[in-house]
Amino acid sequence: MFGAEAYGVDVRVAEEDTERLLSVTPADVSATSALTFARNVFVPLTTACRYTCTYCTYYDPPGQASLLSPEEVRDICERGADAGCTEALFTFGDDPDDRYTRVHEQLDEWGHDSIHSYLREACEIALDCGLLPHANPGDQTREQMELVADVNASMGVMLETTAEIQAHGGPRSKEPGQRLATLATAGELGVPFTTGILVGVGEDWRDRAESILAIRDLHEQYGHIQEVIIQPVVNNERWQSGSPDNETMRRVTAMARWALPESVGVQSPPNLAPVRDLLDCGIDDLGGVSPVTDDHINPEYAWPALRELEDIAEEAGVPLRERLPVYEHYVEDGWLSPRIEAALDADDAAGERFRDCLG
Repeated sequence: MFGAEAYGVDVRVAEEDTERLLSVTPADVSATSALTFARNVFVPLTTACRYTCTYCTYYDPPGQASLLSPEEVRDICERGADAGCTEALFTFGDDPDDRYTRVHEQLDEWGHDSIHSYLREACEIALDCGLLPHANPGDQTREQMELVADVNASMGVMLETTAEIQAHGGPRSKEPGQRLATLATAGELGVPFTTGILVGVGEDWRDRAESILAIRDLHEQYGHIQEVIIQPVVNNERWQSGSPDNETMRRVTAMARWALPESVGVQSPPNLAPVRDLLDCGIDDLGGVSPVTDDHINPEYAWPALRELEDIAEEAGVPLRERLPVYEHYVEDGWLSPRIEAALDADDAAGERFRDCLG
């Protein structure tokens, strides 16, 4: 389904499950008993991307895209560690070295033959600085993910939607099947994974239900989906078609909570979504929030301060707890690589900070 078979991936969504999910409302779910968040530092490794989605401000045209140097990566990570962060969130566009000649030249100068090879070095820098890497580098082949999986506490990519939408159109359009293949690859490799759907980019209600159920199906196969982000599209310099209204966000958030296992978190990003209006719709996580860096994917929408997160939790009448970029049950169940286990067990300030987040 959804083109996944072209990548050798079996994703099944039953029609009766879709129909049932389409009937779900906020009244069908319960509010969470606790809210979590991660304290991170945002490291935009490059602004290059092979895609040109009409809602995205993250990519820059060839010739203008930047690539952070190892020294810049270290500086950002050190500032994050000094601010008490536990996560280094690495982002870049899908296969940027597929389209940008200057990226190749810079990577070659630094001794790398691909952006994923460089990502591995960047993750090592983050670990050296006392942060746990969480890389979100778009679609990945098995070879690409294998190259970096052991130096990441978790990884992620937004599914966005299983629908073919105009916002992805053009000669370099995203394929839902390829996105689903990336999720399946993470499952096969045993990587704790974050994904999500993007609401309001041209999909309809059936598409939303099928996207959630496709994620559930892959999680049932591999057990690796740690959280699902329900993210509204927002206005920016490239997208002026508005955001979905609160009732839409309430309903789709409730659908996600109802469909997904309790162990899978449902995240609402507080700088983008109307979180206070979603507190009774089953959200249990507020995502990564940085005291150091901007949200480079949505630069016009500032991260909230910790005080605001505390206010949100107080309004919900539940405790707020800081978590790691990898959910606790994956730590307990032995999903992590020896390299990440060593970071968690380290007899230093970083190790102590990580263990505090594990309770």
